[in-house]
Amino acid sequence: MKTSLLAILLSATTPAVAATCESLSSLTLPDTTITLAQPFGPGEFNPPSGRAGGPSNASLFKNLPAFCRVAATLKPTSDSDIKIEVWLPASGWNGKFQAVGNGGWAGVISYSAMAEALERGYATSSTDTGHVGPTGSFALGHPEKLTDFAYRAVHQMTVQAKAIIAAFYGDQPKLSYWNGCSTGGRQGLKEAQRFPDDYDAIIAGAPANPRTRLAFATLWIAQAAHKDEASYIPPAKYPAIHQAVLNACDALDGLKDGLITDPARCHFDPQVLSCKDADGVTCLTAPQIETVRKILSPAKNPQTGEEIFPTLEPGSELGWAALAGPQPFQATVDHFSYVVFKDPNWDWKTLNFTSDVALADKIDNETINATDSNLKPFLAHQGKLLLYHGFSDQNVPPQATINYYKRVVDTLSGAGLQPADSIRLFMVPGMGHCGGGEGPNTFDMVTALEQWKEQGRAPVRIVASHLTAGKVDRTRPLCPFPQVAKYKGAGSIDDEANFTCEMPSSPVTK
Repeated sequence: MKTSLLAILLSATTPAVAATCESLSSLTLPDTTITLAQPFGPGEFNPPSGRAGGPSNASLFKNLPAFCRVAATLKPTSDSDIKIEVWLPASGWNGKFQAVGNGGWAGVISYSAMAEALERGYATSSTDTGHVGPTGSFALGHPEKLTDFAYRAVHQMTVQAKAIIAAFYGDQPKLSYWNGCSTGGRQGLKEAQRFPDDYDAIIAGAPANPRTRLAFATLWIAQAAHKDEASYIPPAKYPAIHQAVLNACDALDGLKDGLITDPARCHFDPQVLSCKDADGVTCLTAPQIETVRKILSPAKNPQTGEEIFPTLEPGSELGWAALAGPQPFQATVDHFSYVVFKDPNWDWKTLNFTSDVALADKIDNETINATDSNLKPFLAHQGKLLLYHGFSDQNVPPQATINYYKRVVDTLSGAGLQPADSIRLFMVPGMGHCGGGEGPNTFDMVTALEQWKEQGRAPVRIVASHLTAGKVDRTRPLCPFPQVAKYKGAGSIDDEANFTCEMPSSPVTK
């Protein structure tokens, strides 16, 4: 059900003037029931136990300013049960709205991300996407709930949140931003593609997209690791593999610093770790060597050789337990069990890389997947899209984001547009999934997006930091793809000031 924002505002019982927090409980909005409208003083809010929606930072909530917390249930269909929350600064509102995304199968309000937005002065919102809990079991027999998860919950949350903001402040937000990583990154792309007017600017980190093909890549790795008992690589061997990769590829960018700036140039042969005598943690058996090759190679149709999806990059070895550990990645198993084959007892080892790809794509039919490269409608109102992805991502292959970015650039360029005016991608050497890792992995994409959208200052470099025991021990510039950070040849390699963003010296091989 589609409802215009104007219609919602006209139907609201509260007039378009500033309201008290408590009075929002009587606000009437289509398909919406306000279940809570409660003011909180500075530092008074604590998220519900076990429902923080991501890494919880107690000090983050302790330092929250005073705000109005609104909770609502949305029912755009008879089988929908979408929970949302909208937080409204009691004072010092910056006049803007920032919605935040989810991870995995969602099923929870992203309180930590909302807290960060609120601290910046934003009115903010989040949704559980229409179900409770981190598994995909909700989708079995409930196609409307799957659609809610795929895109409808985020869009409906956006529309209703803007109406609630207008009712509280007596004015619409002057700008609306999206900020999400992983599933949140995919949600951001879906918004840009399907609802281009919802947001003025979008941050999409490590998009878990297209989800169908990503699921195949994930089980490609799991099947390789568990082809038989001999193929499994114990995590105790990961450091040796990682060091061998660094030995082979670290210096390819002209600087030996423990990071692989551009994994596409790394051609690592795991044969160098072949056990000469007895098996041990510093060497690989012949079956394990084959497993490494599969992990670092794209998932392919075994009959035609056609690439299905990229897999992990050299440099990601320390995080391989996520996809090549003792058990397959459960979120992926859920996708096939509850969405594709609709069988809770489905055996992940039976996945067929020849026949099942077309089936999975047909069933999704762009419901969850966000692959449309025509972003002209989003750009028509000067929308900005800021993408980022860690090169050592252990969950979502970073090459997939590069591939999507290239498709968008080709599409926009073919339409006579200048893609760099509206979309930029920043790859992060040594960073894992949405953060962590050996490389500089702490950076401020929100400020970069604000400066781009509000001041016309397109990001030409974003400074990233690495912390050890809470102290910064290295900074580096993140560069707009395909540029990379190049050392000037003098000064500390741990100081971003000694690096410039330049085009690679030779063509990328991928």
